[in-house]
Amino acid sequence: MNNIEFFFEDIEPISIHQEFLKTQIEALISNEKYDTGDLNIIFCSDTYLLEMNKQYLSHDYYTDIITFDYVDNNVISGDLFISLDRVNENADSFNSLQIKELYRVVLHGVLHLTGYKDKTDEEQKEMTKMEEFYLAKIDFKELKV
Repeated sequence: MNNIEFFFEDIEPISIHQEFLKTQIEALISNEKYDTGDLNIIFCSDTYLLEMNKQYLSHDYYTDIITFDYVDNNVISGDLFISLDRVNENADSFNSLQIKELYRVVLHGVLHLTGYKDKTDEEQKEMTKMEEFYLAKIDFKELKV
């Protein structure tokens, strides 16, 4: 199947330009030589994601994204849980547009599903390079949250 869905858990929905974002995700997956499967992208609060981090990963700290990988062979599937609180704080910290930081985190999660890691310094550099590569394809002046 090829189904990308967006959800808002315990927060008010915001404009994320769903169809445009779906196109960006599908382009990334295709460019990385994979097929798009079922992806659920769930936006939530810090509190919600912290509880998930504790429950599923035994981590007691805030994070911007938790990625659950259901990739099967060449088909990219998974659940991405993203804290809008973290996205907004990161956007402020990096002096970036909120929508650009939101897309960065979504693409980061999808890159994980395509096999990119970020545990070592070298992996983090490669991940950042790939995020920048895909973000450079988007004109954020046209998008507003």
